[in-house]
Amino acid sequence: MVCGRVGTRTVHSIYSPVSIRRMRTTRLDEWPRPEPFIPQASPAALEDLRARLRLTRWPATPEDVGWSIGTDPTYLHELVAYWSDGFDWQAQEATLAQFPHFRISLAGLGIHFVHARAIAPVGPVLPLVLSHGWPDSFWRYTRVISLLTNPGAHGADPSDAFDVVVPDLPGFGYSDPPVGPPLDAIAVADLWAQLMDILGYPRFGAVGGDKGSSVSRYLALDHPDRVVAVHRMDAGLPLFAGLPADLTPEERSWVGGAAAWSAAEGAYAAVHRTKPQTQAFGLTDSPVGLAAWIVEKLRAWSDCGGDIERRFTKDEVLTNVTLYWLTGTIGSSMLMYRADAAIPPEQHSRRVEVPSGFSLFQGDIVRPPRAWLERTANVVRVTEPPRGGHFAPIEEPELYAEELRSFFRPYRATMARDLR
Repeated sequence: MVCGRVGTRTVHSIYSPVSIRRMRTTRLDEWPRPEPFIPQASPAALEDLRARLRLTRWPATPEDVGWSIGTDPTYLHELVAYWSDGFDWQAQEATLAQFPHFRISLAGLGIHFVHARAIAPVGPVLPLVLSHGWPDSFWRYTRVISLLTNPGAHGADPSDAFDVVVPDLPGFGYSDPPVGPPLDAIAVADLWAQLMDILGYPRFGAVGGDKGSSVSRYLALDHPDRVVAVHRMDAGLPLFAGLPADLTPEERSWVGGAAAWSAAEGAYAAVHRTKPQTQAFGLTDSPVGLAAWIVEKLRAWSDCGGDIERRFTKDEVLTNVTLYWLTGTIGSSMLMYRADAAIPPEQHSRRVEVPSGFSLFQGDIVRPPRAWLERTANVVRVTEPPRGGHFAPIEEPELYAEELRSFFRPYRATMARDLR
């Protein structure tokens, strides 16, 4: 069990995207207020985890398969041995607790977020809401928060300081899972707009990757009066209803490559979209199964050259996995794939008119050509950083932070002028 100052998880009323939008008409003095939150696992939960690890029933596997048919058994045995007898969760928890954590009830759903304000700013401060993806949580951004809030302490320009808001998506991390139907990216974007209202940010920048890229896209589409600019690490998988002849050669090549990638690597997403509950039983009950499901993606999607520990220490890997284990959110995190798969097709063809920037890291998956980005968004900046992959904020935090500073720099004055 995971608890904090706001208590343990509770059952919430069923709500809908309509009820989320209706919240914006609520009087300011009637809005919910954030409450400080300290993530803290009980000793009993940690002892139960260690007992399960030590009693793991390991499957038979062919010899010397490595990572060719899934998670490498040799590496997983090594990781699990460290998890059960060497990993210090309390130390990692203390590190995470250095950030200012909060929980708030939005449309009857408990949402966890980190809210870190700019330190010693010079000039206007631009607020950012950073949305993560799967299989992670606010963990994705833990190495860049201080780089963004206090750039002067890291050798960067103090005038580039941001206020940073990093929520856990519903059903991820310390945010509650929906009781009714899972929320899609459109509904989550509405929640984030409400959260930024409550925090006193009428204008802000939106940032995201993976699922968070889609959330940031809908923030820009549905709240263009609020979002000063949007920065994304990807454009998702291509969804195109037109004729192939309408695409450029680079776009056709990319669409074909994305289809090939989905056929070879996309089985996890098909499970998440179609039968997530079946998978959730096993992964919620077995910490080793959970680790195998997540670790394979950390390796495959990062810029690690096949060696996962070139990018993530065992402590970093296990912090991410342990967050999933202690919160019991692997099942609810998968449900967002099912919700997003039901988004009406016409939503995918909408073009983002808010100024958009993309950082396409060299080691990421399914990197779109510029022609596709310009077809789908008002592109003002595209870069291709030489290092980093799908989890660039934690793989290359300094490089990622500089990408955000450079992209958003022109919009600080715009935001300050608009708020006069």
